[in-house]
Amino acid sequence: MTIETAGRRRPTRQTARRRGPRAAALAILLLLAGCGESDNGPLLVSAIGGPPALVNPNLRPLDPASAFVVEATAQGLVRFERSGQIEAALAQRWIVSDDGLRYTFRLAPASWAGDGKASAAQVVERLRAAGGTASRNPLKPLLGAIDEIVAMTDDVLEISLKSPRPNFLQLLAQPELGILYKGRGSGPYRAEKYRQDAVRLRPLVAEGGDEPGEDEQIILRGERAARALVRFGAGDVDFVTGGTVGDLPIARAAEPPPQALRFDPVDGLFGLAFVAEDGPFGSAEARGAIAMAFDRTTLAATLGVPDLSPRETLWAAGIDGLPAPGAPAWASMPLPERRAQAAATIGRLSHGTAPTLRIALPQGPGYRLVFAHLKRDLRTIGVNAEAVPREAAADIRLIDEVAPATMASWYLRRFACASSKVCNPEADSMMAAARIAQTPAERADRFREADRLLGETAVYIPLTAPVRWHLVSRRLTGFRPNIFGRHPAGELIAKPR
Repeated sequence: MTIETAGRRRPTRQTARRRGPRAAALAILLLLAGCGESDNGPLLVSAIGGPPALVNPNLRPLDPASAFVVEATAQGLVRFERSGQIEAALAQRWIVSDDGLRYTFRLAPASWAGDGKASAAQVVERLRAAGGTASRNPLKPLLGAIDEIVAMTDDVLEISLKSPRPNFLQLLAQPELGILYKGRGSGPYRAEKYRQDAVRLRPLVAEGGDEPGEDEQIILRGERAARALVRFGAGDVDFVTGGTVGDLPIARAAEPPPQALRFDPVDGLFGLAFVAEDGPFGSAEARGAIAMAFDRTTLAATLGVPDLSPRETLWAAGIDGLPAPGAPAWASMPLPERRAQAAATIGRLSHGTAPTLRIALPQGPGYRLVFAHLKRDLRTIGVNAEAVPREAAADIRLIDEVAPATMASWYLRRFACASSKVCNPEADSMMAAARIAQTPAERADRFREADRLLGETAVYIPLTAPVRWHLVSRRLTGFRPNIFGRHPAGELIAKPR
């Protein structure tokens, strides 16, 4: 089904109806060949995943379509602009105290989708809920750095921290901390139903203002990657977002124009987290041997993503604001030598038998490609590999997550004992000490020690950075790749200054 909108040119070629990977790839290739584009009408967006919905991030995770809706309709105190920098949103301005412990925000005049003025007390209520006991917000572990959130006046609120967080505003700009009050946001768009699988986003206008024209509206749908690629090739979509390693082979099979396939230089976690406390990989020694098996350089090269580097540390070296990560002792060893050492360790621990490592992965051809590399590498140290569904019982799970802020605490707390069965309580103690450290040097020391302890416990095997890709039409003059992978709806098309 295509969206019929005034002013948009639609191709007359019909999509092939045959099923199967070859038929789908052929259809995509045909559609991408020579289709026209138009700058008229609503901006058409396909997000890879489920249908768009205004989801409360405290209740369930946001997929790409829901995150796009929340960002557009339920802005946070601040937001990311197109290049990943912080700008005003629900807060029109803010002040940070000299010691970095207090953030004071003055709200802009705003209402909850036209129904009641937004007050500081209401915003405080929602921010407290995000870090509350019942919250399932993925940013909740980081919100423990907050000491207090209080409304000072109807228009002013203050957030006090337990210790300075230089990049705290990056957290507040994430869609997971968008402000929803009684199911309504404060804009800058409002969402309305548009057919069964899509929503229309209209810019909010001041009372008495002119209704936005079609060119200022956005039609958003959530769908499978293959279908989104077909729409893009047919000229029925201006922007495809939410791409991961899992569906990257589908995008490559479509052979889009080189300038259309764009990658965000995100950082985060792309690797294997141990989830079984016992069994053949229940010891740190066995887990460490598994980490030594992988040829990360070949894996990164196979994925073919610009500037994607192999990784042997929890976070990349050289990230501003993060201490230098600790590298494992085997990092300087040639691959054949460390594999030989790992094979000897596995053989001794398993008494000469070949243990099987169950690896839980999401669905998608790209993840299957990653598994094929992992399986081949594990075979070199005498370990069999079995792929299981993401939520099935497993020894190890593939993690593919983008860091919401340049904070070492995000990487480390992902493996705290409250979040992971395979953990190190001493590392938790170091994280707790870092949370209340009053100087950057003391905080960095605690993080380095936590990193070292987690490395000794071998809770996680880094492989590389996450991959996030998009298809971008020539109409999107405002699109800018950035380290957080956030692309605000209102800035996809650059406006004259």
